[in-house]
Amino acid sequence: MASSVALLRGINVGGRNLIGMPALADAFRDAGYSHVTTHLQSGNVLFTASPPTGAALEDSLERMLQKAFDIPLLVVVRSTEELAATIAGAPADHGSDTLRSDVYFVKQPLTVDEVWQQLPELREGVDSIAPGPGALYFSRVAARATKTRIQRLLAMPVFQQMTVRTWRTTTRLLELLEEG
Repeated sequence: MASSVALLRGINVGGRNLIGMPALADAFRDAGYSHVTTHLQSGNVLFTASPPTGAALEDSLERMLQKAFDIPLLVVVRSTEELAATIAGAPADHGSDTLRSDVYFVKQPLTVDEVWQQLPELREGVDSIAPGPGALYFSRVAARATKTRIQRLLAMPVFQQMTVRTWRTTTRLLELLEEG
């Protein structure tokens, strides 16, 4: 049963850092991880590790991926319990049909509080952002999504220590972890 999900930042986006999911899964298996599966093409790897999370595991995975693919990749790992807590901590309307909702996962040692203090001004009536366990919940009104100011956060150096998943992908990853 998979106990963790590795969220890789910036693979298979815009023709850059192209890595096939079978090769990615093989790299995890070759490194000794078990129950390895991938979800979508955006670098979501479910696997079993002991311990199931932590900065040392993330650093180890980053070194392993650098060696396997010769690409420096940021890796954020969440255990089943951590991902469940992130989902449970979301605002009540996060993921509603009227919003486009994402989860911005923060890589340790950066904290949500540190990011929160640096947030640029967003557009009232369009954007909303809330802090949560190990992540920020960002939503924009679907009908006004082109008016978002989130690009200001995306341009900040702190964004290089985050990886983003849609709400739908985030909740599906938890379902997959719980299904084992």
